[in-house]
Amino acid sequence: MEMYKRMIARHISALLDQVGEEEITALLDYPQHAAMGDICLPCFKLSKLYRKSPQHIAEQLTERLSSDMIERVEAVAGYVNIFLNKGKLAKQIIEQILGQADSYGSRNIGQGKTVVIDFSSPNIAKPFHIAHLRSTVIGHSLHRIFSFLGYSSIRINHLGDWGTQFGKLIVAYKLWGDEEQLEKHGIDDLLKLYVKFHEKAEQQASLEDEARQWFVRMEAGDEEALQLWHQFVNISITEFQRIYDLLGVEFDSYAGESFYNDKMEQVVSELEHKQLLEKDEGASLVRLDAYHMPPALILKKDGSSLYHTRDIAAAIYRKSTYNFEKAIYVTDYAQNLHFQQWFKVIELMGYEWHRDLLHVAFGRVSLEGMGLSTRKGNVIKLEDVLMQAIAKTKDIIEARNPSLNDKDKVAKEVGVGAVIFNDLSSSRIKDIVFTWEDSLNFEGETGPYVQYAHARASNVLKKATQKLGQEGVVLDGGLAMLTDDASIQVIKQLAQFTEKVELAMHKLEPSIISRYAIDLAQSFNQFYHHNPILNAQDEVRQARLALVKAVQITLRNALYLIGLAAPEEM
Repeated sequence: MEMYKRMIARHISALLDQVGEEEITALLDYPQHAAMGDICLPCFKLSKLYRKSPQHIAEQLTERLSSDMIERVEAVAGYVNIFLNKGKLAKQIIEQILGQADSYGSRNIGQGKTVVIDFSSPNIAKPFHIAHLRSTVIGHSLHRIFSFLGYSSIRINHLGDWGTQFGKLIVAYKLWGDEEQLEKHGIDDLLKLYVKFHEKAEQQASLEDEARQWFVRMEAGDEEALQLWHQFVNISITEFQRIYDLLGVEFDSYAGESFYNDKMEQVVSELEHKQLLEKDEGASLVRLDAYHMPPALILKKDGSSLYHTRDIAAAIYRKSTYNFEKAIYVTDYAQNLHFQQWFKVIELMGYEWHRDLLHVAFGRVSLEGMGLSTRKGNVIKLEDVLMQAIAKTKDIIEARNPSLNDKDKVAKEVGVGAVIFNDLSSSRIKDIVFTWEDSLNFEGETGPYVQYAHARASNVLKKATQKLGQEGVVLDGGLAMLTDDASIQVIKQLAQFTEKVELAMHKLEPSIISRYAIDLAQSFNQFYHHNPILNAQDEVRQARLALVKAVQITLRNALYLIGLAAPEEM
């Protein structure tokens, strides 16, 4: 509907002498009820400018506003309610969607610009659990949204593959590890060792000191330490890749924390040169008291690096390598302070691009009220959730549609889609309490509901091809007949897709697309139940088939943007 908003804004701004087209466009909105029009202009802000009542301004505009796309205009309670010509609206929107197909909703607003998206970033030697899902699917969706709008989007998996935790793991492995068990059980064995270390360290504090010493040896290039570290990394990446394959997620870079090991000395030197670094009880830090934050620790007493050091080094490297327009970091809100601190350090270092660093925070995941803790072994493995979702989907298919082709493929697409959509269906900042029931729920406003609407549209088109013997949809001029309430509701929602995609990008909020997909699927189902399609008269049938095709295209595009497949059969 954006083009109609701009058309109306252009006409209204021509009638007003102090308000521009962009200001009017920003004021235009969509009424909650069809009886109040298709687009409305609240006149309350204009009332202050012109010192007239909102209703008086609305009445004046109503008398003068006209266009071949406008059916009628009403002034009600300080609003200008604009009713579009439904036949022309239907014709323009459906022709646009069928003409653009897979690119419908896309734009080139990011052409020539690069965004770097840092997401997923699991810790090596720890299982990929349900809390990792949020960063992974939010970041993956943002990548697709930015790419859809013309940006060059770089996907970075900043693996947690460096730090004192590896000293802990080396200590645990040397004390209690077994090569045969490690080869057999992989990351599960590493988790057991990690948990055992923390249990023993509560009674034997010297283990912590020993772990720190091993990490110092790692940073110094000790051969034994690095050999064990490489072994742990390779085991973990094999595990992670299996999960990413299930989710359909890919990365352009797996440069984790270790990648910046030889780049941190330069950061420390630069901080010293710019007189930002100071010593405190042997540690090196940047004071941030003036900004109401605790200091950013750069080096520990033993000279080993910390998260701040590595993140600063990574940001400088990424700017020089990718020359990004934006660098986006997708992590939970518990890390808000961490990002505020090192973003501020980047600013104090004199880098103007500090304002292009964005932390996309999301709510935390708890296990029915309990916090997740790898140290205590209190985690739900994501692979277990995904496999159960796939198995449940397969059972439903066997019961409802046993003759379905390629059941395993559809079960995977729908089962995994249910888990992803469950995560992306509400605002990212909301906390999530994980329950098996919610995660595997296929009823109501879920991913499978949207996927089923797409499959229903695909099935109608397939039956039309079989019945009519024609390939594709024929546009024969009857689109202007689609003026009934159910059709127009669908068409107006189809027209809003581009706006929703741009809004999701600006707000860094994939749930806007998820919500849109649900609304469109619901409206399409209403249309489907109220309007005969294959049995309608020729011209009406062709018009309704064109609308079905437009819905199929738009739902497929929306599902793609949030990382879900669009099965044609279910």
